[in-house]
Amino acid sequence: MMKSSWIMRTNSPAEKWGWAALLSGAAAAFFDPCLAIAPLSAYIITCLTASFLPAVSFFLPVHSRGKTGKAFVALSFDDGPDPRTTPLLLDLLDEYRAKATFFVTGKNIERYPHLIREILARGHDMGNHSRSHDVFLMFRSLSRLSAEIESVQTMLQGFGVVPLAFRPPAGATNPKLPLVLQRHGLYCVNFSCRARDRGNRAVNGMARKILRKIRPDDIILLHDISPPNNTPVSVWLEEVAVILSGLKARRLEIIRLAELIDKPVMTV
Repeated sequence: MMKSSWIMRTNSPAEKWGWAALLSGAAAAFFDPCLAIAPLSAYIITCLTASFLPAVSFFLPVHSRGKTGKAFVALSFDDGPDPRTTPLLLDLLDEYRAKATFFVTGKNIERYPHLIREILARGHDMGNHSRSHDVFLMFRSLSRLSAEIESVQTMLQGFGVVPLAFRPPAGATNPKLPLVLQRHGLYCVNFSCRARDRGNRAVNGMARKILRKIRPDDIILLHDISPPNNTPVSVWLEEVAVILSGLKARRLEIIRLAELIDKPVMTV
């Protein structure tokens, strides 16, 4: 059961700013009721903006990068698995002896259970990325958000895995997410380095964009789904290979996400 007292325990920036907006609005209303609109409107705008800036951890703690202070980075792949891309990626990761975290969707767990087993058999970690990957999920109801997350938890438990990390679709957060994650024993993970590949719709130059801005302690966001346009899978795979070789050339060691953020990503 969801606890109504949860809001009093978060101590998040959203809560603090909310109380400040209410108190400011109440004080302003003593002089002119119309003045109360300003702080409340500012708070609403701040909440809407913060939804798309998860790194600021406005609604809840968000792990967007590591804190090792060393030349380490972590790889993460979203939206899969996919039979055209994931097996090729797993072979490539084996070649570079690199481990990644796969944030999988429920719809693809159902379609390709053999790939879930293969990812785990190869020694990679797995996180929750919602059932449908609805990019507007953070604007849906609390019950819908909870159902999307719970569904993936239940599916992966059938493979002997309990995810502890959730990555929201499009990286967006909202005030309801902390409550849902707490209910399902999850925490939020995002990223600090991405190629803005739009779900592999723009894979050309992906490696150049990543390697140009990569920094120690970065969490790299990539996707292991087929390019939805006419781009050959081989082009995407070569871009990933260039990223892996480029990281090695820059003496950036790929470690597990769990090691980078010092927090387990899943239990088995």
